[in-house]
Amino acid sequence: MNSRNLVRLFFSTLLIGGLTAGVVGFLAPMGESEQVALSVSGILSSFFWYFGVGLIFSVISQMGFFAYLTVHRFGLGIFKSVKLWNSVQVVLIAFVLFDLVYFRFVSFGEGESIVSFVLVALLLLFVGLIVAYLKMKQTNHHAFIPALFFMTVVTIVEWVPVLRVNDKSWMYFMLIPLLLCNAYQLLILSKLNEKSAQELAMKKQQK
Repeated sequence: MNSRNLVRLFFSTLLIGGLTAGVVGFLAPMGESEQVALSVSGILSSFFWYFGVGLIFSVISQMGFFAYLTVHRFGLGIFKSVKLWNSVQVVLIAFVLFDLVYFRFVSFGEGESIVSFVLVALLLLFVGLIVAYLKMKQTNHHAFIPALFFMTVVTIVEWVPVLRVNDKSWMYFMLIPLLLCNAYQLLILSKLNEKSAQELAMKKQQK
């Protein structure tokens, strides 16, 4: 990917994270006692606060994305087989989803049903399966497991700071922008790589 498309990816992902957090912040206020002032200045200041926090979530998402691209290359190099590396990723997906349910329930589940904790993991898995399917249709069947791994395992790792606090408002406030930013980067990557290759080919022809 050339530098221009890399910059485009960075800023477009930033925008998605900021706008998503801005919308989610208004639909699900971050605190039961919080009241958004019914004035233009109050609405704008609240939106820009949510937007700014969303930018931070977007940066976390992008760091996770490029970290996974590096890990994926290392994995392919170590296991020397796409099939074997994908099998390892499937095991890690199951392990991390189990940990998401088990450790949250042990830490915060006193007096609560485990069902709500399981539903969170199933929601992540469901979204991951949809995005992985779209990625597979966009590229090839080998992309399904890596995409699912990124949308589940990497998203959970990015989500850890809020999971440790277990504030439900903040959990979903962070999760939705993370999922959208992660899905966007995953699905737009091949298009930007293709565009970069076309631009490079055009430059060579002009020379």
